[in-house]
Amino acid sequence: MSRVVVIGGGPAGMSAAIAAAENGHHVTLLEKNEKLGKKLFITGKGRCNITNSSDMDVLFNSVMTNRKFLYSAFYAYDNQMVIDFFEQAGLPVKNERGNRIFPVSDHSSDVIAALQRVLKKDQVEIRLHSEVDTLLYEDSGEEEQKKVCGVRLSDGEKIQADDVIVATGGFSYQTTGSTGDGYRFAKEAGHTVTEIRPSLVPFNAKEDYVREMQGLSLKNVNVRIYRGKKVLYDEFGEMLFTHFGVSGPLILTASAMIRPDIAKEPLAMEIDLKPALTEEQLDKRVLKDFEEAKNKQFKNSIGKLFPAKMIPVMIGLSGIDPDKKVNEITKEERLKFVRLIKAFPLTLNGLRDFNEAIITKGGVRVSEVNPSTMESKLVRHLYFCGEVLDLDALTGGFNLQIAWSTGHLAGMCVE
Repeated sequence: MSRVVVIGGGPAGMSAAIAAAENGHHVTLLEKNEKLGKKLFITGKGRCNITNSSDMDVLFNSVMTNRKFLYSAFYAYDNQMVIDFFEQAGLPVKNERGNRIFPVSDHSSDVIAALQRVLKKDQVEIRLHSEVDTLLYEDSGEEEQKKVCGVRLSDGEKIQADDVIVATGGFSYQTTGSTGDGYRFAKEAGHTVTEIRPSLVPFNAKEDYVREMQGLSLKNVNVRIYRGKKVLYDEFGEMLFTHFGVSGPLILTASAMIRPDIAKEPLAMEIDLKPALTEEQLDKRVLKDFEEAKNKQFKNSIGKLFPAKMIPVMIGLSGIDPDKKVNEITKEERLKFVRLIKAFPLTLNGLRDFNEAIITKGGVRVSEVNPSTMESKLVRHLYFCGEVLDLDALTGGFNLQIAWSTGHLAGMCVE
């Protein structure tokens, strides 16, 4: 029976601790916060999108960076196994739009409670307020590969271990303790850490009228993002206007799919507010609305087309006098208005920072980690899992699946 130390009480760390304990090892889980799962608590707007029940092809295609590295991890512990684990731990789950899996209760705290019940049952020693300062290594000869032998805490205490699993998370939501400790441990062990940057993060927008619509959520719209004439992103779904720009599922996904260096540039974005209609069909719809309101002023005739918060902005961008009678609007003005509905314009001018990023892009270089075990190729008995690795995926439960799978594999493979 090995003594295993897991650093980090997030999803990857808890998954690793449970797998190692159920494999017969003595496990100590070190968490520097006052409770486990602090970042997990706020995921999915506090509801916790546990995983995604789509088939394996969708799972792999939703991984943006180093998806081939995850082959062993995903097949060793797939999404159905995660669902079964939580249901057996007393947490009923439900399937929502896009195959997103949530707890029936809609409370992320119930997800954490289920994990804690299993940790307790498996007799994992949990130590809160325990911040690791550095990893400890055995003295070895010049020819021999370095081997980890424990950790030293920030208060100086040394904890001996046969295996150490680093599950410290990334660099996003730093108030939850994701302050990049794992990257430092990896570098000190001789590992390469690729450039880290925020992902699944909102965009800033240049136009003031965007801020006028703060808090407005648009469903069933199509978003296109351009660099010059080249289309970088074109997707249908849901988005949100904020005090600084745009957010919501469509926008967060765009942040993961557009190269970070390009995302820094000003980019043109268009929203098709009525994607189910062609321009010709929409013109007929607008004509019908105008016909019904022909004696009204323009500003009082478009309430059926848009949410209330959007109406003043649409009027301003249309160039049509708000007090003009509908029956006086020219065909040219109307067609321009229809084009505005099909291509509502704004300018993106950069991503928000790590404080608003759901995940971190970049991390420990995966070519230096064994994908079949999660063990370091440079240091014996040292394992990495979860967001500390250079792995990231789209929104929809896929990033948590990476955490569960890589954590489980690391815990299963400790010797």
